[in-house]
Amino acid sequence: MNTLEWCLLIAIIVMDILFLLAIILIKPNKRRDTSYFKKKSYAHRGLHGGRIPENSLWAFREAVSAGFGVELDVQMTRDGVLVVFHDDTLDRMCNVKGGIKDYSYEELQSFRLKDTEERIPLFSEVLKTLDGADLICELKSANGVRNYYFCEKVFEMLQTYKGEYCVESFSPFLIGWFAKNHPEIIRGQLSCDLMHDRSLSLITRFLLTHLLLNRVSKPDFIAYSYKDINKLGFRLCKVFYSPFLVAWTARGEEAEKEAWGSFDSVIFEKLG
Repeated sequence: MNTLEWCLLIAIIVMDILFLLAIILIKPNKRRDTSYFKKKSYAHRGLHGGRIPENSLWAFREAVSAGFGVELDVQMTRDGVLVVFHDDTLDRMCNVKGGIKDYSYEELQSFRLKDTEERIPLFSEVLKTLDGADLICELKSANGVRNYYFCEKVFEMLQTYKGEYCVESFSPFLIGWFAKNHPEIIRGQLSCDLMHDRSLSLITRFLLTHLLLNRVSKPDFIAYSYKDINKLGFRLCKVFYSPFLVAWTARGEEAEKEAWGSFDSVIFEKLG
């Protein structure tokens, strides 16, 4: 063999090794019964829109009244209180600087959501309001991607809920905590095309986008942006392991129809 042929052979071998490594790394948890959560629609941050702000008790009441399940976001205040809020900062929803973790719960009570009378709700208040509705609980990583005290507090609170629930996060370490400590809870790895997210390192963006940390989180389902299903890691995971797939976030009827074409359940928002 000449030099070029040797180089081609080595390149093929390396590519084969990398492919096999990727197949190993994207492997989700061993198959469990997730049928209860399939073929369902979950209102993203409650049923909000118009005057109804996201992740408010008002939005959650509307979702329950309409008969939908709910997807919501949990964070922890400076003094360790669990509240429901999505963003890392308060400026979009409350026109205030800083994030949830920078304020005590008492301080947060002076803020309002989008110029309404709605305030940032306690996680315990939301669970009471949901009254047993199907729940997808996202653990936000604003308190730290490895904040296991946060995981413990979320778990303790979820034990008071009388409905069916599962947990998810972009952080494989937070979900991995549940895999290790409470494996009975159905859990999901959140992801999408993160390659343009400059808040993360390039290697982190690549690993998360292509689900290459599934060995850490051991997810029972993959919650992925329905717009990004062409990403290689997602496609390989779907083809090789056929996991339970949850789409986020379909906004409007056309988007929901598209999402249902590739996913088992859909997180949605109504337009208007």
